[in-house]
Amino acid sequence: MPADRRKCKKCPPEGAPEYMLTYGDMLTLLLTCFVMLLTTARVDGDELRLILAAFPGLGNLEGGNTLEAGPLAELGNTIESLPSMERGRALDEARREAISIFNPEIQSQQVRVQEDERGLIISLASDAFFREASAEVNIEQTREILQKLARLLNNEELDQRTFRIEGHTDDVPTNPDGPWPSNWDLSVARSLNVFKYLQEFGVDEDQFQVMGLGDTRPLYDNDTAEGRAYNRRVDVIILTDGHL
Repeated sequence: MPADRRKCKKCPPEGAPEYMLTYGDMLTLLLTCFVMLLTTARVDGDELRLILAAFPGLGNLEGGNTLEAGPLAELGNTIESLPSMERGRALDEARREAISIFNPEIQSQQVRVQEDERGLIISLASDAFFREASAEVNIEQTREILQKLARLLNNEELDQRTFRIEGHTDDVPTNPDGPWPSNWDLSVARSLNVFKYLQEFGVDEDQFQVMGLGDTRPLYDNDTAEGRAYNRRVDVIILTDGHL
């Protein structure tokens, strides 16, 4: 065998030893850890929440967002929008809780839970709450429903929310010589009476708006008895920020 080949076999392999790759990774991770420890000592609240939001499944937090401090590319949001995102999650939680606690009433069609651009809507069927052409609440039949509703609205996650009680009627005219000359008067009276009972059950009156819409917002055609029954209702709405 030639002498130069024997000499080449004794030469060490070129490049860094293989263990240096693992060692370098470890040092990089340690450096990152120390940088994060130093950085979180100086960040403000919004930035820290943004960091936490990036970790999916971290305790009760929902995450999965980018750590960019600027606009979030996949959602079009900024750090300043995180409070509204949290309020949106609170509304989702309220919807799930409403469906759970009102499940028997939903099955019996005394209560309906739905959402639209205004927010989360809890519809109270007028036939269960009021006698025909009356604004007096049938409290013996509906006390438990209104107590459940008051507990839902008193949830601490909703303490900065605004609630609206909307009264609705069908298009059958009221007796002009009676206590409610028009459906407008009847719808307002029904909303106010529901509001008064919610007050008795402990809600914060400063969070509420009360209004009557008469027969102007029907859900179904008023040509059928069933449609009119669905249209006679009181809606309690947990409003979104854009519909205060």
